[in-house]
Amino acid sequence: MEKKTQQFKAEIAEMLDLVVNSLYSKKEIFLRELISNASDAIDRAKFLSLTDKALVADNPEWKIQIAADKGAKTLMISDNGIGMDAAELEQNLGTIASSGTKKFREMLKEKGGESLPELIGQFGVGFYAAFMVADKVTVETMKRGTEVSCKWESDMSGGYTISDGDRDFPGTSITLHLRDDQLDYLDWWRVSDLVKKYSDFIAYPITFRQLDVPKDEKEEDKKSREEREAKPLNTMVALWKRAKKDVKDEEYAEFYKHLTHDWEGPFETIPFGAEGQVEFKALLFIPKKATMELFMPNQKRGLSLYVRNVFIGDDIEMLLPTWLRFVKGVVDSSDLPLNVSREMLQDDAVIQKIKFAVTAKVLSALEEIKKKDAKRYDEFFTSFGTVLKEGVHVDWENADRIKKLLKWPSARTDAGKRIFLEDYVKDMAAGQKDIYYLVSEREEDARRSPQLEAARKHGCDVLLFCDPVDEYLTESLREFDGKKFVDVAKGDVSFGSDDEKKAEKDANEKAAKDLKPFLDAVKKELESHVSDVRVSTRLVDSPCCLVQQEHALPPSMLRMMRAMKQEVPDEKRILEVNPNHPLIAKVKGLEGDALKDAVTLLYDSALVAEGSPVPDGAKFAQLLAALMMK
Repeated sequence: MEKKTQQFKAEIAEMLDLVVNSLYSKKEIFLRELISNASDAIDRAKFLSLTDKALVADNPEWKIQIAADKGAKTLMISDNGIGMDAAELEQNLGTIASSGTKKFREMLKEKGGESLPELIGQFGVGFYAAFMVADKVTVETMKRGTEVSCKWESDMSGGYTISDGDRDFPGTSITLHLRDDQLDYLDWWRVSDLVKKYSDFIAYPITFRQLDVPKDEKEEDKKSREEREAKPLNTMVALWKRAKKDVKDEEYAEFYKHLTHDWEGPFETIPFGAEGQVEFKALLFIPKKATMELFMPNQKRGLSLYVRNVFIGDDIEMLLPTWLRFVKGVVDSSDLPLNVSREMLQDDAVIQKIKFAVTAKVLSALEEIKKKDAKRYDEFFTSFGTVLKEGVHVDWENADRIKKLLKWPSARTDAGKRIFLEDYVKDMAAGQKDIYYLVSEREEDARRSPQLEAARKHGCDVLLFCDPVDEYLTESLREFDGKKFVDVAKGDVSFGSDDEKKAEKDANEKAAKDLKPFLDAVKKELESHVSDVRVSTRLVDSPCCLVQQEHALPPSMLRMMRAMKQEVPDEKRILEVNPNHPLIAKVKGLEGDALKDAVTLLYDSALVAEGSPVPDGAKFAQLLAALMMK
């Protein structure tokens, strides 16, 4: 063949500049692309040989070889796949976005081929990633079924040459003449790391060979090098594509440790696959313990993504809802659409279907653990319950399933114990219509809260919302099993049967009338702190407590907003007094400074009872000391 020089087609100069300088975020991606192309070429050869045995007359041992020559500054990636002839070289490498793999797929589909091999290439630009690290690229190839070798060469100056090649066996070799600042790609350790990172599960062995071996190489160095070069750099078998019965727990554990850098094995392993409109395999893990990174807003999270065994990226957030960010693992799809650089996903509909399936599978796994092993589920919830709760607030589609997986301590449980919502509902008092809860920063404070007294008196349990995220859930929870959630520290709350409620209401109205002068005096003294002072329906043993208006923000949230220098609404609370408490009977007749001091102590004691700070600690201590001296 006479050497032929051609200019690139389709405004190649501009496109090459885009590929080299803009399309890929990391230069190291070039190796992934070239190995993927080599894998494609072998796939095509194997597939076509099913109907044309002459293509594999040489009984090939399918493989991909990487050879480095530090003296010549060249890196070669070679395969024994389908190869190309001169026309295909010009068509596939002379025009960007004219992918041979894509054309091959189209040809098979036109012929009705159902058993398509898993080919990586879709866009015809991956090859040009080589120019990110090389100033010259040489391709030598021989198409299977022929004995003609062709050579393609370009230095990106605007064109390329095609001529006879020297290759004497089928397949393709791509030689990169590396730039001086990219010579680390000639080192075994660098290539090995990249193969392990991006191409570990390519189905064919990938080996590395050093071409420029020193003549005076020591025997021990030679032995070490030969042993290293004899072993494939890649694992070749994707664990998630094997049947669960064929994989040992130890293998899953080792893969999890490799994936997450966790020194412990996983709490739960979830392998599964999906077929239908979107097909993929996934291998998910729930860790044993939560890490601090789980609550860092800028921390990367998500699943690792593979397409046909080729690593695309880790921390792919769109494959997993934020409230499942503790889940680790991989997703591998044969038909997942990618953009031209394979680094950004482009079809949201497909991604959403995978995300939906992954979410449903994790929820099913948690439901199964809850059903079969209460102790194990408690271990999980202790580590990740706070994150799981977020799902109720942000995922309306799965909110009902998530609610059934949540647990809280209650006024009846021992410290450190939690119950499910269905357990709460099952044990509700006769005539109880609502689910009662109390928000507090600490469980100990909640258990001692005066707001629980009337509920206890009437046999009603109260859930204790002491997790920081619980306050945000109160608007989202709304109801469970047809029963509303009611905050015992907000608005007017009454317990018991309708007759009991009526009797309490009548008694309170009478007490409010009798105590009106005292209530008015207290309200005047505390006008800068409270919006109202009234007789309580929720107190039994305590003299007073503070409650919020029906739609007010919780006190701890207000304190957090103030700490963050945010504008805080002026939401004064209501002081409720127990008309049957002897302390109220004693102080209601006080006047002047004595009344003023008593009111201050009442208000401060209500704050202390709920775990809130008092406005003036020194004044509170002074009044308390004076009271003790009497």
